This record gives sequence, C-alpha cells and structure tokens, in this order.
Amino acid sequence: MKVEAANKGCCCQSMKAQDERYQKLADIIARYAGQPGALIPVLHQAQEVFGYLPNDVQVLIAEGLDVPLSEVDGVITFYSLFTSQPRGKYTIGVCMGTACYVKGAAAVLEELKQQLGIDVNGTSADGLFTLEVTRCVGACGLAPVMNIGDDVYGRLKPEDVREILDKYIQAERQADA
Repeated sequence: MKVEAANKGCCCQSMKAQDERYQKLADIIARYAGQPGALIPVLHQAQEVFGYLPNDVQVLIAEGLDVPLSEVDGVITFYSLFTSQPRGKYTIGVCMGTACYVKGAAAVLEELKQQLGIDVNGTSADGLFTLEVTRCVGACGLAPVMNIGDDVYGRLKPEDVREILDKYIQAERQADA
C-alpha cells in the first residue's frame, strides 16, 4: 500500500483514530513527497513527533516517499541523531574519554547500569533514563564526568550515582503530583 502525497487513501489516516501522531506524520510526508532529498527532513520531523522511529513509522515514510525501506533503515542506523528505540526523558551520557576513563568513569558507568537495570543505549523500565557512552565533553579537569541533559556532574564516584538519579526521580514525582 502506498502513502499518497495528498493523504488520499493514506494508511496513516486509518491510524488517526488510534493516535493523532499518525495524522501529523501523514501531513509531513505529504509536504515532502516527490521532493529530492526529503528523507532526512521527514525522518527528523517524524522523530520529533514520535520521540523515536519505530518500524511502522519507517514503513510509512518509505512508502510515502517512494524509497526502499532499506534506504530508510540505512539512514537511521548511519546517523546517530536518529533512533529506532524509545528514549528516556533524560539522556545520561558518561564520558569515556581518556581523562574520564583513567579517573574511574568505567566504575561510574557500571553503577549506572546496575542502578537503572539497563545496558548502554538502553532505556530504563520507567521510561525516565537512557544511558549512553560519550567521548570527551571538554571537562577533563572534572573527570570523571557525566551529563544528564544539560546538567554536568564531575569528580564522580560510583557512590554518587544514587543521589543524582534520585534528584530526577523526585522531580518527576513532584511533576506528577
């Protein structure tokens, strides 16, 4: 089934009743259909709408832009900007650059993995955290360093992890109350 540029017969339309994000996706695809170089902007906007690029969204984009699904997958897997897995509200980046590694970043990373119950590139069961390894963040004097969103934490020890995570967990609880 092809996704029509003008939304006629679009399979996104049938999904609209379930989730308005599919209508937004149909509108994005319609705006770019037939334009050369449309795949990356469509993927970017679709990821903004869904938070990631699940397989059904990839299929709809491939059909709507009349490109092979393998090309869509190739772009998603090539560029680190794109993800096909759900991401947490907070992304934790543990620097594994030389200074951070030498000063104990691996132990901090292991503690994060244990506390969150996930591996690198995983997302916690509560959907709050995604854990990543980064390279030098330019704070070598504070090694080892991790960032959570825009917040940077330095001179870390594994025993610091629980308190830092609790800060974000408590903020979520207060926001939900």
